[in-house]
Amino acid sequence: MPTYHALGDHTESVQIQYDPKQTSYADLLKIFWKNHDPSACVSRQYMSAIFYHDENQKSLAEETMQEEAKTRKRPIQTKIVPAERFYDAEDYHQKYLLRQQRGLFNSLELSKKEVINSHIAARLNGYVGGYGSPQKFEKEVPNLGLSVEQANYVSQLIGRGPMS
Repeated sequence: MPTYHALGDHTESVQIQYDPKQTSYADLLKIFWKNHDPSACVSRQYMSAIFYHDENQKSLAEETMQEEAKTRKRPIQTKIVPAERFYDAEDYHQKYLLRQQRGLFNSLELSKKEVINSHIAARLNGYVGGYGSPQKFEKEVPNLGLSVEQANYVSQLIGRGPMS
């Protein structure tokens, strides 16, 4: 199993589980292309890659890469390769931004497995990292199952102030 200090020929990546009723694979690819530099030449550890699970994903990834290439001056370095075994990062890397808010993180009382798989932990990790507006958080709070104290803490972190 690779570790942060001994990756071997592995690449740091994320595995995304999504609900096709909420978003599409095409939308995820748009986010992918928009949020990094696919023309950067970097080591295998940090290379730009799309790992596909079926031929439809592969085709769509290739199509969007061709479209993205038309908007770039430098050649795209992104690799499109089949998904193989995925290794979870070490515990201290899981929901890293949320872990920096120790009181909030500890108050969630999540097991190691729950930290990895929890939708709520993933959402909170994004919010405390600055990804998401106070308005979106306020709208989402009822579905997160947070205590008033937890919700107020996150609201203050993202600049909204206490929730009523």
